[in-house]
Amino acid sequence: MFSLVPYSYPKSKSVKEILISSMAAGILVYLFLIIFQPFGTENYHHPYKYFILFPYTLIFGAAFFISSLFVFRFKDWNIGSELLKIFVILVLGSIFSYLYNTLFISHVELSLENYGYMLLYSLAVGIPISTIYILSRYIYLKNIHENIARDIVPQLIGNIENSKEKILTITSNNIELAIAEEDFLCAQSMENYCTLYFLENNTIKKNLLRISLSNVLSQVETDSIKKCHRSFIVNLKKVKNLKGNAQGYKLILPEIDFEIPVSRSFISDIIPQLQQSKS
Repeated sequence: MFSLVPYSYPKSKSVKEILISSMAAGILVYLFLIIFQPFGTENYHHPYKYFILFPYTLIFGAAFFISSLFVFRFKDWNIGSELLKIFVILVLGSIFSYLYNTLFISHVELSLENYGYMLLYSLAVGIPISTIYILSRYIYLKNIHENIARDIVPQLIGNIENSKEKILTITSNNIELAIAEEDFLCAQSMENYCTLYFLENNTIKKNLLRISLSNVLSQVETDSIKKCHRSFIVNLKKVKNLKGNAQGYKLILPEIDFEIPVSRSFISDIIPQLQQSKS
């Protein structure tokens, strides 16, 4: 069992789609008339009978096109709006059909009573066709929503997990730089300035800020981002190779073209942690 209320209802996205749908609607009406021949149509004997019935295709196609073109302006559309649109199509179609029938086929005087009969005929033809149309479109829409849910839920879960990724915010004077922890490479101090190296869309970026290295460290230090030298802070997760010995180590990050030194005072903190992260 399903409800018609919660879902927005699909509508044509372009004039071309509206035109194709309008032609299809008109053809369905025509097929209904020539196959079932309702309302005395079977007793109407004329050598060009099917040709005379053909304008009803154009009439209901035009009514569908006009109504759908008006709908095209609306952003939000639901099943209630679609039912109202169908009713408007049937009313417009009945008006045009009555004028065509009266002026070109029966040649009788225009009257509200006769139009009432035409409206009933139009509703009798249109309601079954509209019911099939509404239900088929709704089933299509329901399947679309279910497919979207199947695709979106894992993506949302992934986004939630990604949102847990820590963002490092470095503030200096009136400048604020936000870098994902996994994209941070290193920071190099030069007197009162620091150059920050990081990845942005897999491209190496560097940013020069007027800030001390100790100030940077206070803002970016994590379990993997550590100071390793009086002039360097490094993301140990980005280190791919280590060379040297206890007298002096060098950290190699493939993204940058220089080696990062490790001061002897930091060896006992940096090297074991680095070896542990690589094991």
